[in-house]
Amino acid sequence: MASGPSILFVNQHYWPDVAATGQQLTDLAEHLAGQGLDVHVLAGAGGYSRGPRGDARAETRHGVTIHRVRTTRFGRARHVGRIVDYASFYAGALAHVLRHRYDLVVYLTTPPLLPVLGATVRQLRGSSYGVWSMDLHPDAEVALGMLDEGSPLTRALHALNNWGYGQAEFVVALGPHMARRIVAKGVAPGRVREVSVWGGRDEVTPIAARDNPLRAELGLEDKFVVMYSGNAGLAHRFQEVMGALVELRDHPRIEFVFAGGGPRRVGLEAFVETNGLTNVRFLDYFPRERLAEALSLADIHLLTLRTDMAGIAVPSKLFGAMAAARPTAVVAPAASEPADIVESNAVGVVVHPGEPMLAGYLAYLAERPEEVARMGGEARRVFLESYERDVCCGAWSEIITDAVGVPRLASERAEPALA
Repeated sequence: MASGPSILFVNQHYWPDVAATGQQLTDLAEHLAGQGLDVHVLAGAGGYSRGPRGDARAETRHGVTIHRVRTTRFGRARHVGRIVDYASFYAGALAHVLRHRYDLVVYLTTPPLLPVLGATVRQLRGSSYGVWSMDLHPDAEVALGMLDEGSPLTRALHALNNWGYGQAEFVVALGPHMARRIVAKGVAPGRVREVSVWGGRDEVTPIAARDNPLRAELGLEDKFVVMYSGNAGLAHRFQEVMGALVELRDHPRIEFVFAGGGPRRVGLEAFVETNGLTNVRFLDYFPRERLAEALSLADIHLLTLRTDMAGIAVPSKLFGAMAAARPTAVVAPAASEPADIVESNAVGVVVHPGEPMLAGYLAYLAERPEEVARMGGEARRVFLESYERDVCCGAWSEIITDAVGVPRLASERAEPALA
């Protein structure tokens, strides 16, 4: 049994849920448990797409005690059902943190405004808490047009969110642009930390094109594959991508592959069909055990981000591409985390929204395999140095141990093997 301070993480998603926040939290919780901390997670009993469905109230996995909150399960199809699901999770989470005492509670941001529970319990019991800001609410809803910035409801939601963030011992942002937004909300700069999302060096290892069985299965042996992998969501933009699809429709070697899902996929499929594009294919999500093959299928990856979502959301797909030793073509504003990472490390190309340069970059790189290989190798090196799971979890260990007042362990910042 762990003898260190007790830490509780609160988030709707956790293992075996496939939601990105659940996967990242699982990595961190198990890392901290391995450092001797008494780690607990409070999550929902229903999953994002699969996840746990039973009503077991507690279980232990890899040293982490997992508590499940019984919630309604109307799902994400309707706004009302989603709000009811969120409310039932808030109620269950509040009841748990009022019944149990922990040395530190860390609230994530799913469901939105979850840190408000931390501020509420702090007022009632003086409990210490931190915030892991995976995204910003209601900023995201305003940017996506779901809320009117000037409405009384939006102002009230901003006030609640700012209170939840402002009362925390620390707030962890995913990068400098998100950190600046958080400081602008009134959080003292000294309380804001930056830790990126991450990937695992062993989960995604580079596979050369000639050794990748997916190339043969899909008939892509002689193609230059431009791949968009994962969710095509509302936070992403595709104007420049669609322009490149049309401009490169007759290129003899370039093949576009969209693997995944999301609300924007239907529109992309309709665009391809309407324009009679024959060098574009759509695939479902690959099973996790084939993730390395799937990400290594690309010669270059695509990543897009709406201008108004910069600093609000940080797409994690960039780090999968880097782990696979592949460069990334980023369509995003200059003042955003993915554009910063790609441009400052020369691990791909950056197209700013509205620029018609994507097709030209892709055609140029399709004829220069040495340049593509160089950028991919550098991407893997930078990934291992700065965005690998052990590196980022080590940074989190320092934040947690500082917050609970225990000495840092020498093993927390072990250097990753550059391979």
